[in-house]
Amino acid sequence: MDTTKTITHLSLCAGYGGIDLGLRRVLPNVRTVAYVEIEAFACTNLVAKMESKQLDAAPIWTNLKTFDARPFRGQVDILSGGFPCQPFSHAGQRKGTDDPRHLFPDIERIILECEPRMLFLENVEGIISSKYGGTEQSVLHHVLGRLETMGYRAEAGLFSAEEIGAPHRRKRVFIAGVRELPNNDGERFVREQEGD
Repeated sequence: MDTTKTITHLSLCAGYGGIDLGLRRVLPNVRTVAYVEIEAFACTNLVAKMESKQLDAAPIWTNLKTFDARPFRGQVDILSGGFPCQPFSHAGQRKGTDDPRHLFPDIERIILECEPRMLFLENVEGIISSKYGGTEQSVLHHVLGRLETMGYRAEAGLFSAEEIGAPHRRKRVFIAGVRELPNNDGERFVREQEGD
């Protein structure tokens, strides 16, 4: 990736813009083109950060399930998302993929629609032990397998906030993916959605 040019970024499940702020620290030329966030307080926080120039000014969509990424096809270098952790969190009921807050299928659809060059996803440690549907496969392995099917070379790692000097552990799984091959699945998906 040419880091001397503007790097475009689509922020899914943006929350308070933590991933966005981190990307700006390591890639000064990154430009967020849109945010998707459903929580009203988080949206208010995003707007305040845009007004104070901490984040790029860009539209906010409030429903990931209805967000249409097709207009962004070929326009996104990095897609990020800290998709909801409640289905996998040890602090919750751990309903996994049966939880209506399990949004990876919508993130998968959006990836197919816009075909970003790189992916950066985040979730809680529980995604490693949560099982996909009625299988013995972990949700994390399912996600990595789906990304591979879509043409991405993806890897995951478990890191804690403590490792970078924070006073708490707060372990998180980070998934990074790079698009390797042209993705016929994405092209076929977009044609089907457009009725071709």
